[in-house]
Amino acid sequence: MFHHPLLVTGAHRTGTTWVGKMLAAGGFAYVSEPLNVSHRPGVMGAPVRHWYQYITRENEAEFLPALQKTLALRYGLLAEIKSLKSRRDLLRMGRDLGIFLRGRVTRQPALLKDPFAVFSLPWFVERLNCRIVVTIRHPAGFASSLKRLNWPFDFKDLLDQPLLMRDHLEPFRADMERIPPDDIIGQSALLWRMVYRVVHAALRQAQGGARERIPSILVVRHEDLSLDPVAGFARAYESLGLAYTAKVQETIRNASSSENPAELSSRKTHSVKLDSRANLENWKKRLSADEIARIRDLTEDVAGLFYADVKWD
Repeated sequence: MFHHPLLVTGAHRTGTTWVGKMLAAGGFAYVSEPLNVSHRPGVMGAPVRHWYQYITRENEAEFLPALQKTLALRYGLLAEIKSLKSRRDLLRMGRDLGIFLRGRVTRQPALLKDPFAVFSLPWFVERLNCRIVVTIRHPAGFASSLKRLNWPFDFKDLLDQPLLMRDHLEPFRADMERIPPDDIIGQSALLWRMVYRVVHAALRQAQGGARERIPSILVVRHEDLSLDPVAGFARAYESLGLAYTAKVQETIRNASSSENPAELSSRKTHSVKLDSRANLENWKKRLSADEIARIRDLTEDVAGLFYADVKWD
């Protein structure tokens, strides 16, 4: 039995849900996005005001007790009941309460799937004793997903966090301030570049003289897992020291089978049943040549650190 909780993070729309659920099949209680600004109070008791909320020792008093309670799988039932507004909320409460109770009864560690924790990796290791898995997706694939869903990103959520700007993102201030609110391609490229530059810095820290701070970060590329999910997840399970059972493998096969849709409906953005191989290069059909060239120009300095072997055409 493993005792450390697991954090699966990375930019949103990079496969965190898929990876999180496939790893949770190995014996974790799957907890979705406690740092989502719209998270349910039963799951995590502290309010979150910004997308990609940055947590460090300087502001941890707002979040540490609540996240410790989440990792202990102690569901905030009374707070959740008080917040119920619809049948959907009630059904979600039943689902989440069931996950928390089963996890506690079977002594499963928590797996937090939360893209919005990606800037706070050291804190999750130091203060919550989490192991870290970071998902990454080709920047063109990331941008095309946000374009298809018509999901812009408001950089005010980052600019309004002084600690995050000070520690990581000040060099990008001018870029964030001048990007148009309807420029989804430009927003996607900039967000991808910032997220994975910070991830790369954390990787260098883990590999250098500060191992005691970030003992290990496993980075998994969405494309590698999509090309051969059974083999790709086998490597991830081995790296994490998890048992790769026949039941786990069957779960992975079912989620990535060629019988699944080649592309998900925009109404099912968090589904994990997808023909993973068919979805690999959808971005080449969704994006124009000019858009691909622009994304490459805006991200190549960071993309080369993770995708030096992947072609853009």
